[in-house]
Amino acid sequence: MSLLTDLINLNLSDTTQKIIAEYIWIGGSGMDLRSKARTLSGPVSDPSKLPKWNYDGSSTGQAPGEDSEVILYPQAIFKDPFRRGNNILVICDAYTPAGEPIPTNKRAGAAKIFSHPNVVAEVPWYGLEQEYTLLKKDVHWPLGWPTGGFPGPQGPYYCGIGADKAFGRDIVDSHYKACLYAGVNISGINGEVMPGQWEFQVGPSVGISAGDELWVARYILERITEIAGVVVSFDPKPIPGDWNGAGCHTNYSTKSMRNPGGYEIIKKAIDKLGLRHKEHIAAYGEGNERRLTGRHETADINTFLWGVANRGASIRVGRDTEKEGKGYFEDRRPASNMDPYVVTSMIAETTILL
Repeated sequence: MSLLTDLINLNLSDTTQKIIAEYIWIGGSGMDLRSKARTLSGPVSDPSKLPKWNYDGSSTGQAPGEDSEVILYPQAIFKDPFRRGNNILVICDAYTPAGEPIPTNKRAGAAKIFSHPNVVAEVPWYGLEQEYTLLKKDVHWPLGWPTGGFPGPQGPYYCGIGADKAFGRDIVDSHYKACLYAGVNISGINGEVMPGQWEFQVGPSVGISAGDELWVARYILERITEIAGVVVSFDPKPIPGDWNGAGCHTNYSTKSMRNPGGYEIIKKAIDKLGLRHKEHIAAYGEGNERRLTGRHETADINTFLWGVANRGASIRVGRDTEKEGKGYFEDRRPASNMDPYVVTSMIAETTILL
């Protein structure tokens, strides 16, 4: 008699050419990921060859009950690390039946910016540092913390090892490998300053692909924590008090910045970002005012400043970039719950198109 694990791990290619495609989209809150699966007649590697699909938008807060149909447009394909074989994960965005992007579809607006000839010519690179916190499912308290109590103060946990310092490494490493399997350009992981908090990095990725890859990496993480019976939080300040918040630092460069003389282009771009500080902050994630306090490696939310190797700045430039006269910079303002389509495209718009 087969066990449940045997059936879950069945290799479909032994008996059929058919595959399973998991269609993934962003729900009405802007952070809740949704997905459902369908059978396809054979392997597909080009998203334009995939059929559109629909879902009940009234059940995700994205359409009224009397006109609830929302259409999914497949945009990016990744290998499925859960079903494996030729099965796929499909990042989609959402449209009305008339073909208009629904209000929560931020990818469509980003795609317009990234398709602008001036932006295409600059080949914008992004490296996204996604921080998150693992919580116990029943009490929503960080993994490794005494229930209702607190661990020792911050200091030993950042990149720490040992059962009293690193909590949830099995989840983190499973996610790392699953992302590599899926084809996500994940470039690393590390334990963070607050115990129970971790980070993974996606990139360097070009243009719209940075958003696609971060969203599918978030999806894979939520699926793994589902299996592990743990909750993942992207709240920018999950625990009040003298504990670090969670951000999504966004590293950025253009072709001009990466070429000789690029440091001057970087400084001009930072000046442009400073002029639109309030607009960027408004788009950089909910609850960010609880994180950007001027403490715990942040600049105050109402202050824009930049510096070389300064982790208390809004924008940090690395020593290597200053020394070589070219390279990239890091926008440290985005919260962990930011929408990467919004943040990456807004940085490109401000620095290239304005």
